[in-house]
Amino acid sequence: MKPRLTLINRDYTRLWFGQAVSSVGDAVFNTTLVLWVATVLAKGESWAPMAVSGIVMASGVSVLVIGPLAGVFVDRWDKRATMLRSEALRGALVAVLTALTLLPAGTLPTGVWLVLIYATVLVLNAAGQFFSPARFAVLADLVTGDADRARAAGIGQATGETAWIIGPPLAAPLLFTAGLQWALLLNGLSYAVSYVAIRSVGVRGAGPAPASAGRARRAAARQRGNWRSEFADGLRFFAGSRFLVALLLLAVIGQFGMGALGTLNVFFATGSLHADAHLYGYLGMAMGAGGITGALSGGRVVQWLGARRTTWISLLVSGVLLVAYSRQTGFPGGVALLFVFTVPLTLLNTAMSPLLLSAAPPEYRGRVVAVFYPVTRLASILSAVLSGWLAGSALRGVEGSLGGLRFGPVDTVIAAAGLVILLAGVFAWTALPGTEGAGEAPGEAPGKTEPGPERRERVEVVAHDDGEPAA
Repeated sequence: MKPRLTLINRDYTRLWFGQAVSSVGDAVFNTTLVLWVATVLAKGESWAPMAVSGIVMASGVSVLVIGPLAGVFVDRWDKRATMLRSEALRGALVAVLTALTLLPAGTLPTGVWLVLIYATVLVLNAAGQFFSPARFAVLADLVTGDADRARAAGIGQATGETAWIIGPPLAAPLLFTAGLQWALLLNGLSYAVSYVAIRSVGVRGAGPAPASAGRARRAAARQRGNWRSEFADGLRFFAGSRFLVALLLLAVIGQFGMGALGTLNVFFATGSLHADAHLYGYLGMAMGAGGITGALSGGRVVQWLGARRTTWISLLVSGVLLVAYSRQTGFPGGVALLFVFTVPLTLLNTAMSPLLLSAAPPEYRGRVVAVFYPVTRLASILSAVLSGWLAGSALRGVEGSLGGLRFGPVDTVIAAAGLVILLAGVFAWTALPGTEGAGEAPGEAPGKTEPGPERRERVEVVAHDDGEPAA
């Protein structure tokens, strides 16, 4: 018997392979930038946490400015062509940054390097605002049926988490032994692989969705190039869905809790955990392993507990675990707690893709994703900036003990983030619409108020493209 070499179908397998390679490149790239800014460019400086938070802020600004408008154009354009152009642009941009790193040391001052890094991250993520909704829509054409779509979501999430197991441990050796340019080059090559994989995919209906007679007004607006009308249409649709609004609010609360971990974890590892900077990548590896565990077990857990109950229990448990993580003083204990902490945050990942696809007709899919991303990223930006300012300025030098437990600025902010995640769990418990029944189908028509299984997204620190909307 020949081994099965496809996942769901051949075209999906090709798209998956390209994104698997690209996700590893992104994981190496993101980890490298955080390490380089924290341990090289801003080494020993009091403003180092704020410099790191600037990376998250740059990626978020592109989401907020470009994201809402990108959905309108993605809904108009050919989806595969949009993905190809995005990958070509991102690959070229990384190639330019790689070339600049070959300049002799000291040629460019620290301030210039920070501007270049922030600008690169901003443009890369701006291109991603066109890529992600286009890929989301392409998946709807490649994979049909709730069962296969849920399976595709689980595969995509597990693949993205695997990338964060492979990528971060590669980043530190590449940066500290081979040099920054090799980590950047790896990411540039990953975009090339993704480009070739996307070109090999045959997508039926990848162009703009045809409008029905009942949508003649929107079709006419599209022909006139009235993007404002289309954008307003998307906002009205999103606001009219109680499920989408409740899920968005939940994601925003969770982002305020998680943003601090992304900004401060490198300082927590080298300070409270007393770990060498070379070991930082293993914290990302632990989170990746936890994400895979949560993604692959999500469907079974939701079936057992019910979607609503799984949501608030997972968030409450995650909040407690993050507070416990903030109290760790040894690296092994920190790695173990990060793994356990990530599992409940990703338990519901397999449910999000089929729910969103069922909630939005084809002509709205780009705009639904383009509303969800910017709002959640705004929460991430605010959290990153606030946590960096608190640890690097407002709480700088604060040291003390309470009940025999010592605390400083970094671990205090992370503990507060855990409490915010607890609040997200309380919100999910009291406000998220839906039933407790497991396995119920989404609402019969877009915009219905009883959509079935809910989902709490895993929160990305520096987002990479795994094709799933990130909370």
